[in-house]
Amino acid sequence: MKPMLIIKELLRDFLIIFGSVIIIITVLRSIFDPAAAFDLITVYIIMGFSLVSTLIGIILYTPDGVSERNMRIRVIIHFAALEVILLSLALVTGMSKGFMPTAFMAVQIAAVYGIVRLLSWQEDKKEAEQINEKLRQLKSDNRQQ
Repeated sequence: MKPMLIIKELLRDFLIIFGSVIIIITVLRSIFDPAAAFDLITVYIIMGFSLVSTLIGIILYTPDGVSERNMRIRVIIHFAALEVILLSLALVTGMSKGFMPTAFMAVQIAAVYGIVRLLSWQEDKKEAEQINEKLRQLKSDNRQQ
């Protein structure tokens, strides 16, 4: 995979993660704590966590194609690394204290991860359909000759 394409995908993932976290926190705060507001430090912390999450995504990129089984293993390793690193970072910085806040954060990380994987899958599906359509056209052109 070309380096510029990897950077483009990492940037897209960063924006999806950052946007998803902001939306989820906004919805949860409006339900459970309407008086709470975002301060600038909170936004920077969310940006930092989103960046760390995105950089961990480099695990998923390979120079050559991989089998479906190997890709699934990479996704599992990626998810586990993401959970461990982000939860450790939250505990070290004091953002999460105790079992319940840490467990709640783990669930939030899993939810955002699921959203990102779903959006990536939809994008891959769209690209696969475009490739299949081009192959059908090429096949029909070859039959006509």
